[in-house]
Order: sequence, then C-alpha cells, then structure tokens
Amino acid sequence: MTKDVIALTPKMPDLPTLLAGLYAGGPDLGVNTTTEGAVVQLCGPDGHPLVSVEAPILVQVPGETTRLLDHAVEDGPVWWTEARASTAVAEAGRLAGSFAGRLASVLGGTVWPPEAATTDVVPLTTDVSALPVPAITAPAVDVLTDTTAVVIQDRPLIAMTSWLSDALRTAATAERALQIVTPPTARLTLPTRTALRGLPNRWVVQDPEHGYYDGLSGAILHWKNGTFTPAHDKQGATRVAEAFAPTPDTGDRQLILTLRTRHPADENVILGRAIETAFRHLTGAPPAGWSTAEPVNLPWSTRQLTDLARTRAPRPTWLVAVGHPDRPALATVRVFRTPAGVEEDITLALGYGGDETPPMDAVEELATALDAEDGLVTLLTSLRAARRDLTVPPLLEAPPVPVAFTLGSAEADAVGHARAGHPPLGPVPRRLGLAARPALHYPLGDGTDPGTWSVFQRLIHHLRGG
Repeated sequence: MTKDVIALTPKMPDLPTLLAGLYAGGPDLGVNTTTEGAVVQLCGPDGHPLVSVEAPILVQVPGETTRLLDHAVEDGPVWWTEARASTAVAEAGRLAGSFAGRLASVLGGTVWPPEAATTDVVPLTTDVSALPVPAITAPAVDVLTDTTAVVIQDRPLIAMTSWLSDALRTAATAERALQIVTPPTARLTLPTRTALRGLPNRWVVQDPEHGYYDGLSGAILHWKNGTFTPAHDKQGATRVAEAFAPTPDTGDRQLILTLRTRHPADENVILGRAIETAFRHLTGAPPAGWSTAEPVNLPWSTRQLTDLARTRAPRPTWLVAVGHPDRPALATVRVFRTPAGVEEDITLALGYGGDETPPMDAVEELATALDAEDGLVTLLTSLRAARRDLTVPPLLEAPPVPVAFTLGSAEADAVGHARAGHPPLGPVPRRLGLAARPALHYPLGDGTDPGTWSVFQRLIHHLRGG
C-alpha cells in the first residue's frame, strides 16, 4: 500500500471537509498541527503521528497532474491535497486513503493512486504506545540519525514536493545528509535529481534481488553508522550493482542549457526574463508556470517571481519553471546576491523523441538575445541521450555532450578579447551581437562525441588564464 495519497478536487477543501476526512480513524484519534500550522496531523491516542496532511495548493498549470502522477483530471485548476502516512504504523496507509477518499467524495474529485481511495473508518489496532514519538520536525522524514535524514518513498515519480524541500532544508540546516529510499521502479524528476547530486545526499534504491544501491552512481550501499554508505570489496574499491545497467538508446534526446545571468542590484531589476527568452526561442511560448516546489502551481509571472526573490534577499531563492504539455521543458533556477549584483543560475532541459529534431539552429539566436537583453554571463549547450519526459531512472545514463559555449559580452570584456577571441588550439568563436562589443560563441560539436568534453575543458582553462 502506498504511503503517499493525494486528493485532487475542483473545490478547495474547507475546514469542515478536512475534519470529516480526519475522522477516518474514528473518534479515538487526535489532531495536531506542525510547521506553523501548514501541516495537520492525525495522531494516535499517545500523540504518535499517523498521517500528515499538507495545506491544499491550487495547481493552475496545465498538465502538471499528468506530468507528476500520470493521472488525468478535468481541464482547469485543481486543488492538490497531499497526505503522507507514517511508515511505522500498519494502518497509516489506509488512513491516508480514507482521508483522501472522503475529500474526493464530498468535493467531487479523484484520488491518486485510485486504488487507495476509500471512505471506510479505519480502526487503529497497532499498539502505538510501544513506538517512540519521533522527534522529527520535517513530516516527510521517516528515519533520523545523527548524520542522516531518511525519506522512504514508493511513488513512481519522486518530485521535489514541498515535503521533500522542507526535509532537504531541515537536513542541511542540521548538517545532515538527505537520503531518499525508493523501489527500483521509481524515477526522479530533474529538480529532485539536481537536489541529490551532491554527496552525502543520496538516492537509495531498494532492489529485492540486489539489495541497496545508489540510483545515480550504481554504487552498492549498506547501512552503517546511521547512514547509507558504499560497500567496498577486499581491495577497497566501490562495487557497482548489477541492476545499474546502461539505459537502451531509444532515440530520445534532451537538449540542456546551463546559463548564468547577472543584473544590477537595483529596484528596477526583473528576474526570470532569461528563462522566458529561452522558452520562447526553443518552444515558441513562455513557461506555463513556476513555483518553489513541485507540482508547479502558479501561472508564469516574472513580476511575482521577482517579488518573491526580493522578499527573501539576501538569502538565495530556488524555483522551478515548466513548459506547456506538448513539449517537455523544465528549468531550475537559483537566484542569489553577489558583490557584482543579482545572479541567476539556470538549468533548462527540453525533451525530444526519436522522430523529433532538437532546435540546435536556434541556439545562436538565443545566445544573442540573452546577451543583449538578459545580462548573459555564460551559456553551455549540451545534448544527451535520455528520456523525452525528462525523468531520471535508476540506470546508467550517458552524460551530456557539449555542443556550444557562449561567453557574454561583459564577460568577454573581462577576459579580454585578445585572449577570448583566439584560443591557441581552437575552437574559433563566432561574434554575436554588436560588432564593437560582441558576445563570443564557440561551436564545440554535434553532441555525439564525448571527447568534446576535453575540448571544452581546454577552452575554459584558457579563458581563466591557464
């Protein structure tokens, strides 16, 4: 039985409806709030949390429920109310299903996964008094040790939900690793993949035949001293799981752009324009929506995005932008202050099937526009053989291969055009934009030769004065 259950309803669950859902366990269970009231918990008689319910969010972005759940709903905005059951109590999963089923029954919505939906009263038969009440402030965390926060997820697609975002933030503040444990059938969204790319954070795959292994590196893992850590052979080398096999080449491709922009830190700055420019050039439309977590729930607005970043400054702001359903496109953005101004670190990925051609001929025009209008510092364009839907399986995937690198005009000035314009071993850059102050665009290859990485690294070494 799943541990996460989601009610998707056309109307916002009001207090009476939420209370009716929380009555799923009968009158003997209690209710508590945490995270400054943003999470309501259904608790056992001794206060042990059984089901945690996050505040409903209005998803106004077309295609988000299908992208994350493969669960079709009627067109139009939908209220997403997520319940997470405790993994320590046998009845908790059914309680979460009854809570969500009651909401859907009253408000006319649906439940994900559909088989979890019920309106039955689920009596608590487990003796929860024998279980310690967890001293965990993040409801998503299942196991907490001195070094690690472990989250157990058994949904098919692991998104960077507000649950996980809160767990990651809490773990980082306490200098703990975040480790997500899933079955081998699970995949990650790109925002989750990005969040887990730095050790000691890990994606831990629990394979019934092969034990535990790292879903991103394939390293066989074992539980030692309160954390999942690589198992070594007699020679001290890390072993790779047999299940971590190369992904077959289906013809799918991902076009990946990694760029940085810089703006003056003044009251007139508008953030998000570089993302919008990239989406328009590569998809023909601006992003469909943005958010600080998944699901992406807010319609696209550079003004609202800027206002949020301004209220959080000087702390950084992390967010996600998503495209329209007909073209898989997803961007993660980190906005932060530096002595030079306000900077945006952006990674944009777009998915293409075997019968589709990535728009490589649009990259130069995009780079020119980003430099002229959006304060481009650098842009790396890469191509990789990977899933069109932009999700990440626990298999060996080919790394992206560089296609082109662009140095913004201000950055080219800082490096010096004599140096930047004449790498001794190539490639010869093309000049973009104004002739008197051009950006420099370095073609690197067609995205098929991994050896292009050495060309790119040699170029970067030269530009840095090496």
